Amino acid sequence: MIARRPDVVAALVAACLTISAPVRSQEWPREQPPGPLAPKHVDLQPYALRTLPNGLQVLVVLHHEQPSVSFRLLVRAGVVQEPEDRPGVASFVAALLNKGTTTRSAEQIATTIDSAGGVMGVVGGAELTFVNGAVIKDQTDVALGLMSDIVQHPAFSAEELELHRRQSLSGLQVAYDDPEYLASTVFDRLVFGKHPYGRPNEGTPDSIGRITRDDLVAYHRTWFVPNNALLAIVGDLTVDEAFAAAERTFASWQRREVPTVGMAAPPPPARRVVVVDRPGSAQTEIRVGHLAVSRTHPDYLALDLGVRILGGEGANRLFGVLRSDRGLTYGASATYRAFRTSGEIVAETNTRTATTGESLRLMVDEFVRLQRDAVHPGELRGAQDFIAGHFPLSIESPSAIAEQVLSHLFYGLDLKEIDQYLDKVTTVTPGDIQRIARELLKPDQLSIVLVGDANGFVPQLKAAGFPEFERISVQDLDIDSPTLRTARAGRTAGAN
Repeated sequence: MIARRPDVVAALVAACLTISAPVRSQEWPREQPPGPLAPKHVDLQPYALRTLPNGLQVLVVLHHEQPSVSFRLLVRAGVVQEPEDRPGVASFVAALLNKGTTTRSAEQIATTIDSAGGVMGVVGGAELTFVNGAVIKDQTDVALGLMSDIVQHPAFSAEELELHRRQSLSGLQVAYDDPEYLASTVFDRLVFGKHPYGRPNEGTPDSIGRITRDDLVAYHRTWFVPNNALLAIVGDLTVDEAFAAAERTFASWQRREVPTVGMAAPPPPARRVVVVDRPGSAQTEIRVGHLAVSRTHPDYLALDLGVRILGGEGANRLFGVLRSDRGLTYGASATYRAFRTSGEIVAETNTRTATTGESLRLMVDEFVRLQRDAVHPGELRGAQDFIAGHFPLSIESPSAIAEQVLSHLFYGLDLKEIDQYLDKVTTVTPGDIQRIARELLKPDQLSIVLVGDANGFVPQLKAAGFPEFERISVQDLDIDSPTLRTARAGRTAGAN
């Protein structure tokens, strides 16, 4: 064995440092990373819009790069349209549309689209349900015919209904064990109250157990009508070929009167802190935010940029203070979700139980800071550059083009806004951000949800400035209840 003398080791270390220092300084990048590319002008592909005699709006976008055609049929039928006492009906209808029609089984539907070399799927949401499909050009009538059949003539068979009920209940059991799901679901409920935007799309264990086939039939008959739908056809067809195909496959869809949805307005923002106690949790899920303006509000774009500065892509403020400066979390973000009649801002992160109070304080302080201080031009430019780089990618494929155009039609926005979008983004100023922050942010009226081991972080809340809160055991949580508690639980929360 060779003995190592301390002075020799020290000399070797010093020599290594002496040798390695110049090498490191040469290899370490001295230059700043390259700046973003100049904004790319976006030319939207030519499109045509017509309304069939039955009221179905048909959008055709030409795209000849490949011999294929994609489809998207959007129906204004979502959680907003379902009966208040039947949460989950819209989700059930969406899930069962392609599980059998009056003339085709689920297997036959799958075989038909597979044989045509295409794909087809159904998605339901808060305000709409849509059917997506794509197929090679010469199978256009096959795909459109199948789409027309599943939208008009769903079987809602007892067998498929019960299968989906079991799957949904099983899925909710898993979801209720997920602190992220609980935090987001309770947060939506706090922000929107009993408004449909606050309901879980998938329903609740109680409501899912009560849904009947008659509920599905009634919902489908009311809302799935051509004069309540939009169809986009994008691909390697001429305008006349596309409209003719839509006529052949959807002309028999019967027009009916569409009722008006009556909804109470969401409650105004109000300070409420809810702690959902999950003993044994190592981390705390945190949600902070409040009600916001709708997609059609004139300040939508400025608010969207402001929220991106707070917690959007890249070097946002929440990530900087929570992750980079304090090392309290692996990630933090903020999102602005805009609907037809309202919206919400939500900031979210998770952190160790021991740092819950500190993290919450810092998140709320960033809402205050965004409202109090003008944003730095560099921060705004970063958010604008991201949109400028990302937006062209969002309309480069046929289906993405259809999605953008349908989205504007759905919200009643001028289609010219798609071409003007990037120009409008670049004209937003720090002064615009400060104005909308002062008008639309409510730091003293935030809804706050904490999901974790309450015993571990509740003592921190008072010191962090949140002495009043409601504490709910996860076993007693009831999303349907205004108190968020099951009836048997009663009100046991207390302010420390």
